[in-house]
Amino acid sequence: MRNIAIFASGTGTNARKIIEFFRNDDTARVALVVSNKKDACVLDIAREHGIAALTVDRTTFFQSEALLERLRAQKIDFIVLAGFLWLIPPYLVNAFPRRMINIHPALLPAYGGKGMYGMHVHEAVKAAGDAETGITIHYVNEHYDEGDFVFQTRCPVHQDDTPADIARSVQRLEHLYFPQIIAKLVSELPTGPAI
Repeated sequence: MRNIAIFASGTGTNARKIIEFFRNDDTARVALVVSNKKDACVLDIAREHGIAALTVDRTTFFQSEALLERLRAQKIDFIVLAGFLWLIPPYLVNAFPRRMINIHPALLPAYGGKGMYGMHVHEAVKAAGDAETGITIHYVNEHYDEGDFVFQTRCPVHQDDTPADIARSVQRLEHLYFPQIIAKLVSELPTGPAI
């Protein structure tokens, strides 16, 4: 059984879909939810499903490797960033090479980088007049949204769509494809623990 950790900062809609997807899976499960916000709704989702939850503060996350000990204790094999807004520090990237992915609500390399998340992305897509947008799932490295791509898919942007309409279209793609891509990548992991 492979153990997945989800890192999230907000409402946890993707986290919920991932948890539900793996709930009856006999090859992988969500074993830990990590958030950088004490009041993040994703922590409630973890508790609702009986999943261990952890809140990290900025100092501990960036200036120590204490989080690695918790990940080792939970025997985490794979990390999923699902709306986690902090840049991942080098110690964590190095501990989980090609075992950590992020989802971005646009077709990278467009609309990526620091500050480009959530509605900011959809507003930028609308302002540019793009005819399509989509999602990018990519490996995590030490820079925002620059890791190798794993998967992209697209959806149309209609002329009368608002940023909120675009967000709903993109979220449908996220909920459909993100759990499936995670399952595929986890099934392809080499044997043995990540760290």
